[in-house]
Amino acid sequence: MSEHKNHAYWSERARQVDFPADAIINGAPTGSVSGRRFDCLSPVDGSPLCQVSRCNHDDVDLAVTAARTAFDSGTWSSASPQHRKRVLLKFADLVERNAEDLALMETLDMGKPISDSVTEDVPATVNCLAWHAEAIDKVYGEVAATGQDELGMISREPLGVVAAIVPWNYPMLMAAWKLGPALATGNSVILKPSEKSPLTAIRLGQLALEAGLPPGVLNVLPGFGHEAGEPLAADMDVDGLVFTGSTAVARHLLSVGAMTNMKRCFMECGGKSPNLVFADAPDLQEAANASAAAIFSNQGEVCTAASRLLVHESIQDEFLEAVVAAAARWQPGHPLDPQTSLGAMVDETQAERVLDYIEEGSRAGARLRCGGSRAEVVDNGWYIEPTVFDGVSPDMSIAREEIFGPVLSCMSFSSDDEAVQLANDTDYGLAAGLWTRDLSRAHQVARRLRAGSVWVNYYDGGDMTAPFGGYKQSGNGRDKSLHALEKYTELKATWINLG
Repeated sequence: MSEHKNHAYWSERARQVDFPADAIINGAPTGSVSGRRFDCLSPVDGSPLCQVSRCNHDDVDLAVTAARTAFDSGTWSSASPQHRKRVLLKFADLVERNAEDLALMETLDMGKPISDSVTEDVPATVNCLAWHAEAIDKVYGEVAATGQDELGMISREPLGVVAAIVPWNYPMLMAAWKLGPALATGNSVILKPSEKSPLTAIRLGQLALEAGLPPGVLNVLPGFGHEAGEPLAADMDVDGLVFTGSTAVARHLLSVGAMTNMKRCFMECGGKSPNLVFADAPDLQEAANASAAAIFSNQGEVCTAASRLLVHESIQDEFLEAVVAAAARWQPGHPLDPQTSLGAMVDETQAERVLDYIEEGSRAGARLRCGGSRAEVVDNGWYIEPTVFDGVSPDMSIAREEIFGPVLSCMSFSSDDEAVQLANDTDYGLAAGLWTRDLSRAHQVARRLRAGSVWVNYYDGGDMTAPFGGYKQSGNGRDKSLHALEKYTELKATWINLG
């Protein structure tokens, strides 16, 4: 960001943003059938941003009908890969052109620092959409190995109508992770954003139409989970359900999908990711800084957050001092200040949930090394200090349950086997990090960690070329990479008798 784009600049720009507030059904903005709306409150200061359409089962019926009609018409599902590529590239370009408005909506609606929205969220969204657009005309079918008298062909076809339910912590990027591959492969999509942060998802729907996506191919239904999300999951004319969010909600959605039409269901859920620091880590200060960033970025509201820090006992005291010192650089600030690295919690409910976990950690006997309190940054805003516990035992709730806030639980280990055992002692398996200069240890420990992503000597790496998803109760299926296309397609075998 250039120097003139300071706190004052973003505050002034925030007053100019036109917040999108209507659902998008069959290519048009619309209020809900019931006429009801809900207040969209900013976690920055608790102020209302706008009133958003509160969709329910009636709106779901309309959106599913529009999506099915569009899919069956073939205007998108049967369009050439080259045509879909051109439209999606234009979509990505429009997102890039509207970067400042989208970044502001993301920050004001969700509470993350404006610097993160501008330099990370918007560029990653553009890249995701463009990457899948470029990929789709480069994915080929297969020819089976047969005798001379027959031909076996394996091809992929779009799944049909896909419901995508996305979370509030990365509302724009998580929407793109679903929309990129789903639209590229020819599906019709109904996007249901979280009621906590619906604005950028609605704006993405508007930009997709502007890019040339046919009416009904992308519908956006803001609303509450029990009123709009559950009817989507239960709809008999929805062919696929993709979800990112909590494990508890995922279990429920899986049961709903199974009890209706056995729709394809793919869940990307929570995590309690371990970060293992061995005594031979290449640079302990770098590892300490990265350990702080891995839990405090995005206010700890990250499914891959390294919320469990496992440190070899020989360096435990020294390393924790460095982590606590690093945590001091993550003090909460106003989200519209480009110097802020730790913003607001998404709402009061989430803030209270995190504070309850902090209180429970102290009550259980963990030692509070720093933080632990609500921070007074802006009146009526929801901010929490970066918090570090040590003396944590594996049975404590702060070591076992996903907090989704800036709370780090530290434990020690004495051997590689104990480190792996502690790391895998969780219901989750989304991600893990490990720090060592020993190449053999890096490979051996990485293989033993039950996690979908493992980062060595840094944390949260990777790009669109690598799949993302988890083991165990962190979900199934994968986002990103060519593997994501598998969720949105049916595999067909066609055999031709040549005899």
